[in-house]
Amino acid sequence: AYVDALARSGYIVFKSDYRGHGNSEGGTPGGYGSPAYTIDVLNALGSIERYPDADPDRIGMWGHSLGGHVTLRSMVVTQNIKAGVIWAGVVGSYPELLNHWRQPSRNTPTIPINARRWRQEFIEQYGTPEENPEFWASISPNTYVADLSGPIELHHGTVDSEVPLQFSQELYDEVKAAGKTIEFYTYPGSDHNISQGFTLAMQRTVAFFDQYVKGK
Repeated sequence: AYVDALARSGYIVFKSDYRGHGNSEGGTPGGYGSPAYTIDVLNALGSIERYPDADPDRIGMWGHSLGGHVTLRSMVVTQNIKAGVIWAGVVGSYPELLNHWRQPSRNTPTIPINARRWRQEFIEQYGTPEENPEFWASISPNTYVADLSGPIELHHGTVDSEVPLQFSQELYDEVKAAGKTIEFYTYPGSDHNISQGFTLAMQRTVAFFDQYVKGK
């Protein structure tokens, strides 16, 4: 539905499958304890820039949940993404991801084994955020929001049971403090997929890309 709405609005859409997902080769290292998925998306960005029908100077990125994390990471790494839209993004800092999201001590069944693993391995190797704040800040895209390649629009349902609404609120505050352009919309009573506000969220998404990518 996301791809369809964007394509009908005049955009060429490149939908990625990270390594180990869909028909892509490789394992699934996860998106938080490894830069692999961000590397995959940046490689896809390089490919679409060379696609004859695409305008390499007018590229936006849309991401949901983990894809929101990858979108944020990508936009502080490259200057080639003109605008980003993030739905229900895992966009908290790493201390937030450790302390306020799917804590492994709770043994939550929905936590994939590799998600528990990166937390444990990083803490064993580098210490906790309290013990080694420099390391945890260094791997968090939130630290580098002053380097964002373009404006960001955030969308989040108020009853999202998968990713805390607090993550989007804090990113909004960080980006505003850095003097960058950001918009933030919440959807009362809506879930992780913003199912209850989908049409409005897509309308806002397309309008945002029209303004900052198409330049209407």
